[in-house]
Amino acid sequence: MTVPQILDELGGVSRRTFYRWRELGQGPSAFKLPNGELRVWRSDFRTWLRQLETAA
Repeated sequence: MTVPQILDELGGVSRRTFYRWRELGQGPSAFKLPNGELRVWRSDFRTWLRQLETAA
């Protein structure tokens, strides 16, 4: 998933907030493509969301 797709799925979370979560180690696992763009596997995104639900 691209960062815009993730932000869309999260219902309007800002790009800055997403990157802040990553800086704090609280975001989903991601990897960089050779062109520098960030991607997240959909399965990792779903797992991350489930962990957030469990913690709440």
